[in-house]
Amino acid sequence: MSVGQSKQEVNLSVENIGGIDETSVTFSPGVTLLVGRNATNRTSLLQAVMAALGSNDVSVKGDVNEATVEMNIGEETYRRTLKRTNARITTSGEPYLEDSTLADLFAFLLESNEARRAVANSDDLREIIMRPVDTDEIQAEIERLVQRRHEVDKQLDEIESLKKQLPSLEEERTSLRGRIEDVQTELAEKEDELDSRDADPEQTREEKAELEEKLSTLRDKRSTLENIRYDLETERDSLDSLQSEKQELESELADLPETPVGEIDELESRIERLREQKQQLQSEISECRSVIQFNEDMIAEADTELSTALGSDGPVTDQLLPEETTTCWTCGNEVEVEQIEATVDQLREYSQEKSQESNEIQDKLDDLKEDRRELQQQQRRREDAQQRLTEIEREIEATEDEIEQLTEQKEQIRSEISEVESEVEELENDSYEEILDLHKEANQLEYDLGKLEGNLEQTESEIQDIEEQIDEEDDLKEKREALTDEISELRTKIDRIEQQAVDEFNEHMDTVLNLLGYDNLDRIWIERVEREVREGRRKVTKSVFDLHVIRQTESNTTYEDTIDHLSESEREVTGLIFALAGYLAHEVYETVPFMILDSLEAIDSERIANLVDYLSDYSDHLVVALLPEDAASLDNDYQRISQI
Repeated sequence: MSVGQSKQEVNLSVENIGGIDETSVTFSPGVTLLVGRNATNRTSLLQAVMAALGSNDVSVKGDVNEATVEMNIGEETYRRTLKRTNARITTSGEPYLEDSTLADLFAFLLESNEARRAVANSDDLREIIMRPVDTDEIQAEIERLVQRRHEVDKQLDEIESLKKQLPSLEEERTSLRGRIEDVQTELAEKEDELDSRDADPEQTREEKAELEEKLSTLRDKRSTLENIRYDLETERDSLDSLQSEKQELESELADLPETPVGEIDELESRIERLREQKQQLQSEISECRSVIQFNEDMIAEADTELSTALGSDGPVTDQLLPEETTTCWTCGNEVEVEQIEATVDQLREYSQEKSQESNEIQDKLDDLKEDRRELQQQQRRREDAQQRLTEIEREIEATEDEIEQLTEQKEQIRSEISEVESEVEELENDSYEEILDLHKEANQLEYDLGKLEGNLEQTESEIQDIEEQIDEEDDLKEKREALTDEISELRTKIDRIEQQAVDEFNEHMDTVLNLLGYDNLDRIWIERVEREVREGRRKVTKSVFDLHVIRQTESNTTYEDTIDHLSESEREVTGLIFALAGYLAHEVYETVPFMILDSLEAIDSERIANLVDYLSDYSDHLVVALLPEDAASLDNDYQRISQI
């Protein structure tokens, strides 16, 4: 694989981080080894790198209240200031990462790293892998996309309905064209007959003009009346449709429970309080782990000094004299190492208790978030329905007003038509009654022709509208397919990350076990299974990561063992590979140019060399803290820093 950053030197300046007073370091691309004994500020330098990159899991030097770190990568500079106020550390400045969650879990692999410790502590491996994924936001986005797809489906259904209407409309268009031709022919014949009758000298030109004017007026008013009737029919149909939709919405609103805003606000407040509690717990856990790690380093240093004393050339009696004591780094008195180890054990128990509290709070948070999401959905549905009901009520009122106006217009036009018909009748007399009849027939034909032409124009307009909507069908289908793909992508995102993490772990674990040569270990692998678990008050089906340990006897017989029976070295390697699986599954290498390792003393030197060489392919900068005897086994080409 290729990492995501351009490989270049990184300059780091540090003041008052951990145990460091002041130092500057340049990291070359590739592997950098921090070589030295315990308590030589190697871990402090690693914390400084983490601080510059964005992590808050950093300590300020005990005798000061402010620390700074500056990192230069190419032409970019990242600087942070850490201040201790009332026993709490606050940060300011611009780190490399806006959010260090992924890096804290899968790239900054100090001894206390949660992903690294997950195997040894039998933690929920799946929860750690999925913690950076905002499942609530994914679900909300899925719901938005499903709603958009539903709207597209409605458009496609409407197009299918319009397709069924198109043949009858085309048939009607053909029929109207034929009827128009027939009426045009009949009208032409009437006009020819009128032309021949107009030669009659008994009909004066004035009488004819007046009659034509009245008949034209009559024709126009009849046309207006017909249009009003059509508009009335359309408005009444629209009113029926609106009233039906109103009844459906009123029924839907009656079925939807009331969602008081105060209830959602209360849930928000409870969620925020629990988040603050969890954040406080996480801060305590982080501080506790830092103390544990510091004490473990000091104990290891004491063990090293004891081993040196026992390996001296003095009398045997003198070699047996040193007791396992050391200077307490808190009070300055000589205390037994066992006493400190007991305190560290108590701190570990305290850390585990706090982790359990944090998990319980997370369960409560999950329940409250689900309750909030359901209430918000109900509230949105109610608000949408209420808004649409209000719109429909306004439309109904406007439609009723329009119907009332059209009815008044219809009655007015009817009255006017009656008056004009009376005037036409007054113009009739026995001498030219027949020609008047011809004029009436011609006027009726002209009226019929106008109506048919209007119907044809409307039909052709409907056909054109339908054809235009049908032309959009392919685009809508493509849009629907894209929405479906996006929904599927989101729905499977969690599954894909889980499966990729499992696959990455199993693949790399097999490779590393072969590389490091654990003879009696045949395989360590994760199985992803679906299991019914309790989540707050509900039982839900969730993915679970089961870790399997397969051992092999000298006779090549394999059997399944437990995590508890792994050696410290085997647990350390397994934890590191689990962290690497999360690193690859979340593509941390695309955003974080460093991977950090320390506390590898449980692994022998040769295996450390092989492991570092293996991990070096996955980051631009792999920074490893090692004891001198372990560093001696590694490639001499690696950059080494021994003075901090």
